[in-house]
Amino acid sequence: MAKLLIEALDKAEAGEWDAAHEIVQQYDGRGAAWLHAYLHKVEGDDSNARYWYRKADMQPFEGDRYEELYALRQELTSGTEGMMGQKPAT
Repeated sequence: MAKLLIEALDKAEAGEWDAAHEIVQQYDGRGAAWLHAYLHKVEGDDSNARYWYRKADMQPFEGDRYEELYALRQELTSGTEGMMGQKPAT
């Protein structure tokens, strides 16, 4: 799962919002919710972004989009407990 969330993060960094969103929608957990929040924030959908920040159990990120991408990458690659989540059963 970490690999796919990092792939979604890479796509977000490359401006491939739809591809990143498609990946992140398949997962739950704090990392997926945070990345989902980030995508909606960058798209200008603040109310949806706030929903996903709440799902990630965090306040909206205070910083620019590049700082948030860096922080997201740090968390996703650190293996922080609970950050990865899992793919829901289908």
